[in-house]
Amino acid sequence: MDPIPTSNKRLVSNASTYDVIVIGAGLQGCATALNLVQRKQRVLLLEKKTAGRGASGVNAGGVRRLNRDPAEIPLSLAAMELWHRIEKIVGHDCGFRPSGQIKIAENDADMRKLEARARLANSLGYTHEELIDAGEMRRLVPAVAGHCVGALVSRRDGFAEPYWTTRAFCAKAVQLGATFMEHSPVTAIERKHHLWRVRCGDTVYEAPIVVNSSGAWGDRIAAMIGDTLPLQAEAPTMMVTQPVSHFLDPVVGLASRKLSFKQMPNGSVVIGGGHRSRLDMTTERIVIDFRKLMVSAQTVTDVFPNMQSVPVVRCWAGIEGIMLDQIPVIGPSPSAPGIFHAFGFSAHGFQLGPIVGNIMADLITEGRTEIPIEPFRADRFTSERKRKHEISN
Repeated sequence: MDPIPTSNKRLVSNASTYDVIVIGAGLQGCATALNLVQRKQRVLLLEKKTAGRGASGVNAGGVRRLNRDPAEIPLSLAAMELWHRIEKIVGHDCGFRPSGQIKIAENDADMRKLEARARLANSLGYTHEELIDAGEMRRLVPAVAGHCVGALVSRRDGFAEPYWTTRAFCAKAVQLGATFMEHSPVTAIERKHHLWRVRCGDTVYEAPIVVNSSGAWGDRIAAMIGDTLPLQAEAPTMMVTQPVSHFLDPVVGLASRKLSFKQMPNGSVVIGGGHRSRLDMTTERIVIDFRKLMVSAQTVTDVFPNMQSVPVVRCWAGIEGIMLDQIPVIGPSPSAPGIFHAFGFSAHGFQLGPIVGNIMADLITEGRTEIPIEPFRADRFTSERKRKHEISN
């Protein structure tokens, strides 16, 4: 049951002009709207369907610092501090459980890979990723198969309920004054004097600032204002089993095979890891690829033999935006003043959502942010920036 009732939405004004228009009511957009209204901005949040309907509401729910791209680690560390006080921020616990996240080595080659990762994190000054031996691994994950030899763990990580989280951020933003319009797909954006005019069918809204947090549709919104960004829409697939007796606390991944594996409070087990289903973005229709789910199921039973006879009761996929280099676009448009992007989180943006909202509000209201976002610049894909990067390296 949705703990954030639709009736929590309210319109605070009939005016068509705002300080900021945020396009996309996924977690990044809702967190941005919340942070902006907390800074006294008049915010309009537009959503083509309903809040949390896209990837933000149907992902694996991992709240993970473990094994992040080095560019994302500062954001992830800052986001984790927010997750550990999430109820104070949005008035809902969002199902957050800091049970830890662990990446398991199935053989010596895997262990060498995890050792290299631990060295990299330590060389950059980070201590949240801890290499552990087989004994400590089995203490944390008693049900793991006998062939596994060790692991990398981040003990304050965990998981949350993605749909609850997105709706909680949305509800809090509306409670504090944001205007929220569902079923309002953006059809055009154009410049008029110092304002951006955002059209939703026959309705036009205006603001000097627009935030594009449109997820898998982010490149389409960007194209409306002249930015060409290399986004690929994909459909990561999940499964959930019937409830079983408690046997697992941390979220489990593997060093070399695709797996995201967690046991929920009701005993059911949620299984992901990045296997893709077939997606038609024209119709937004997804066809589940059951052959890949068979591969995922085999991985599960290889690592957790106790799962061999546990039925899968449901599977689903969400539409996610994947960037060419697997990290998001965060920051101002390189070609359109007053436009900001926050999309392309490449199937690992859920944990970052709360801090992305802070970052976007910093950029919009103060013109800067303390958190390093240079790697996420929208113009990093241009040939000139690529050439400079190659020369500098």
